[in-house]
Amino acid sequence: MTLFAQIIALFHREDIPCALIGASALAVHGIPRSTYDLDLLTTSPRALEPSLWEPLSAHGVSVDVRAGDAADPLRGVVRMQQAGDRDVDVVVGRHQWQRDLLGRAVPSRVLNEDVPVVLKGDLILLKLYAGGHQDVWDIEQLLADADQDVRTHVASRISVLPPDCQSQWTELTRRR
Repeated sequence: MTLFAQIIALFHREDIPCALIGASALAVHGIPRSTYDLDLLTTSPRALEPSLWEPLSAHGVSVDVRAGDAADPLRGVVRMQQAGDRDVDVVVGRHQWQRDLLGRAVPSRVLNEDVPVVLKGDLILLKLYAGGHQDVWDIEQLLADADQDVRTHVASRISVLPPDCQSQWTELTRRR
């Protein structure tokens, strides 16, 4: 069983909501971008408990739990590696808007696994929040073929993000 499959199964068993984000979610939405790792989002603080990952580490999976402090935009990140397999990062969010987008994620089939994938508009929100140069490029690609519903989705939820993210959205939509 792949590392990705093991994590999805563990989250399912433990009733921990998650969704695919990052480059793999971009690919599901029709934007190919080369990456070898997989990124999942959850907002469950349990994901930062080392005991949750013991069944995986007992079978040779390297698990690196990095909890953020109160000032960090994320609760933390868990990076997992297994020889001969794709790395998986579990991003642990802390905000209600992140929990809400997990609830809107749609089931998809990725690497032979059933996993929720964030909506295109929600992926844009996550990319705005991340704020890096690659994220801006990703947003531009997502907007290139986005219909008005996607733009409306983002515009109706942008107020939950910090002011700099809102300004970035205004700038990006002004260009298109």
